[in-house]
Amino acid sequence: MPACVDKDKCTACEACVSTCPVEAIAMKGGKAEVSDGCVDCGQCVDACPVNAIAMK
Repeated sequence: MPACVDKDKCTACEACVSTCPVEAIAMKGGKAEVSDGCVDCGQCVDACPVNAIAMK
């Protein structure tokens, strides 16, 4: 299951976008969005400075 972004916490810093090894995260509407291409590596969770991303 892909990582989940809490849109209320996301500050659009794009740290997760540059960290994702499979380019499964893009900015849409000023917030991060994870695609189905997510491989559940968790690197975006570690990179997010505001804890807006979690693995479900």
